[in-house]
Amino acid sequence: MQSSVGTTSMGTAIVDLAAITHNLRVVTDVAGVGALAVVKANGYGHGALPVARALVEAGVVGLGVSQVAEALALREGGITAPVTAWLHVPDTDFEAAIAGGVDIAVSSPRQLDAVVDAAARRGEPATLTVKVDTGMNRSGVGWAEWEVFIEAFARAHAAGAVALRGVMAHLACSDEPDHPANDAQAAGLRAAVADLAAVGGVPELVHLANSPAALTRPDLAFDAVRPGVALYGLNPVPNHSDAPLIPAMTLRSEVSLVKRVAAGGGVSYGLTYVAPADTVVGIVPVGYADGVPRALSGKLRVRINGRDFPGIGRMCMDQFVVDLGPDGGGVTEGDEVELFGTGADDAPTAGEWAEMSDTIDYEIITGIGGRIARRYVGGQS
Repeated sequence: MQSSVGTTSMGTAIVDLAAITHNLRVVTDVAGVGALAVVKANGYGHGALPVARALVEAGVVGLGVSQVAEALALREGGITAPVTAWLHVPDTDFEAAIAGGVDIAVSSPRQLDAVVDAAARRGEPATLTVKVDTGMNRSGVGWAEWEVFIEAFARAHAAGAVALRGVMAHLACSDEPDHPANDAQAAGLRAAVADLAAVGGVPELVHLANSPAALTRPDLAFDAVRPGVALYGLNPVPNHSDAPLIPAMTLRSEVSLVKRVAAGGGVSYGLTYVAPADTVVGIVPVGYADGVPRALSGKLRVRINGRDFPGIGRMCMDQFVVDLGPDGGGVTEGDEVELFGTGADDAPTAGEWAEMSDTIDYEIITGIGGRIARRYVGGQS
C-alpha cells in the first residue's frame, strides 16, 4: 500500500514500512525479547503515526516517545497500544496524559508528586514508569534522591494513585559493548527494581537496552529492548554487529533546471567552485532547510538515471548544484534524483552523509524537514 502526505513535490522521503517491521524482527531475534519501539521525533523523521501503526501490527509490546504531546498525538491517530513518554517540563499536562492512558515515566520526586496531584484531580490512577539514573547523569531519578523517591512512591502506590507499568534506565556507553559502565548500569537498574518491589511496586516491564545494546548485549535485554535507530535500518554499532538491517528511508528529488556553465564560471554562493572547463549543471531543489547539511557543500554525490554526479559549490537553503559533465550526462529536467537510500549498488546512504558531515546518521534522518513529503510503501499507511 502506498500513500503520501506533504505540501510539496520538491522532495520526497519514501518510507518502507516493510523494512521497519523487518528491522524489528532482526532486533528482537537477536535480543530474544519483545520491543518497546521508539517513535519519538516524528518516528526519527519517518512519520510517527504510520510507523507506529506498522509496529503495533507487527506486535511490539509498546511504543516510546519523549514528550506527552507526542504520545497524545498517537492516541488522536487511533493508536491504543501502550505508549510511554519520558521527558517532561514542570508544566507538562499530566492530567491529559492520564486521560489518554499514557504511561508517564518520571525522573524525580517532584515529577512523581505532580503526577500524583494530576491523578487526584482526574480521580483515576496514573500509569507510571520509573526512570532511574544508573550512571548517565541525564534524565532519571538519581541516587541522591532515591530514598526520598522510594518513600513518595510507596505512599502513592499504597494509596492507589499510581499503577506501576515499568522501570527503565538508559545506557551511556552502549555503542561500546564491553564498556564496564554497561554492566554497572544494569546492576543499578536491578537494585532499583528490587527497592521498588520491596515497597509493593512490581513492574510489568523492565527495559534498558537501546539499539546498540539490543544488537550486541542480549544479556542486558531484561523484559524488553527499546530500539530506536535500528528500527529505521541504521546500524549504530557496525564494528560490533552485522545485523541485516534495511534502511527504511530513501530521499529523492528531481532535477528542476539544466543549464550550461562556461569554463571559469563560478557556482553558487561565494563562487567557491569555478568550472575548470565548459560543463552542464543541474539544479536539485532541496537544501539545508530540508535537512541536506550545509557541511555537504561540494562533497555529496547524487544518483540520477543510475549514474552518480557530484555536488558542486555551496549548499543553499532550498537548492544545490550538481555537475552533469560536458555532455550533460543524458540528464533532463524532471529526472529523478536519489540523494540517499538503501545503498544498493553502492548508491549514497545517510551514513555516508553523516561521515562527510562529521555527525551521526541519527541526525541526518531526523533532520529531514517538513517540506519533504513522506510516501509510504510496503505496509499499512
